[in-house]
Amino acid sequence: MPQDPIRVPYAAGPEQYAELTLPDPDQRGAAAVPGVVVIIHGGYWRSHYSAELGRPLARDLAGRGFTCWNLEYRRAGNGGGWPETFQDISAGIDAIRPAAESHGLDLTRVTALGHSAGGQLAVWAAGRREAAVPLTAVVSQAGVLNLAQALALGLSSGAVRNFLGSSPEQDPGRYRAADPMQRLPLPVPVTALHGDSDADVPLSQSTSFVQAAKDSGSPAELRLVPGDHFALATPGTPAWDAVVEVLTEAARIPAF
Repeated sequence: MPQDPIRVPYAAGPEQYAELTLPDPDQRGAAAVPGVVVIIHGGYWRSHYSAELGRPLARDLAGRGFTCWNLEYRRAGNGGGWPETFQDISAGIDAIRPAAESHGLDLTRVTALGHSAGGQLAVWAAGRREAAVPLTAVVSQAGVLNLAQALALGLSSGAVRNFLGSSPEQDPGRYRAADPMQRLPLPVPVTALHGDSDADVPLSQSTSFVQAAKDSGSPAELRLVPGDHFALATPGTPAWDAVVEVLTEAARIPAF
C-alpha cells in the first residue's frame, strides 16, 4: 500500500502546497517507476475545486510504483488568476528539488499529468525557461489546450475570461503567454488523451493543439479513449488504464 501523503508547502499561502505520495517502501527498489508524476487538478481554474481531485490518482499511481506530487495552487476566487496561478505552478514544480533531497526522489523523469484546466497548466509549465525542475513529458487528460477557442465557445460559463481577467483585445500579451497554442514549439513531448464521449471539453481542444504542435515541430500525439470527461481521472476505468500506459511510457523516455 502507498504511504499517506506528505504535505509540502512551497510558499506561505494556504493553497500553496503539494502532497507527496510515495510508493510502498517495498516498491522503491526494482519495482519503482523512474521519476516523479506531477498531478495538476482541473475544475476550470475555479476555487471550489481543489487538490482533493488529484488524491485518488496519486493513491492509484503510488500503488503501481509511481512517486506522485499532487500540486495545489491558487485559483480564480481565492487569489489566483493571472499571474498568480502561473507563479504557483512554477514554484510548486520547482519545490520538488528540495523535496527530492529530503526524500530521495528520482528527478531524471518529471512528467506533468493535468486534467481539464490542469492540462492547460501542465502544457504551460512545459514551456518554462530556466526551471529548477524541468519537465520531461506532459500527459494531458482532456486538457483545455486552445484558450482562444475555449473563450469563443464560452466554455463553462466564460471560465477563460474569469480566469485570466481580461479579453485578448484588452491584454493580448497575457493570452499569448497563457495559451498552450501560443507556447509552441515545446521542448518536451505532449500526449493528449481525450474521451470519445466528452461533453465538457470539446475534442477539438486536443486535436487543434496536437496539430499545431506537429506543425511547429513539437512532439505531440492524440489518443482517443473510451469514456466521458471524468473517466480519464477515475481510476478503474479503461480511460484511466490508458493514462497509466502513457505515464509508464513517459517514465522510460531518456532524460534530456
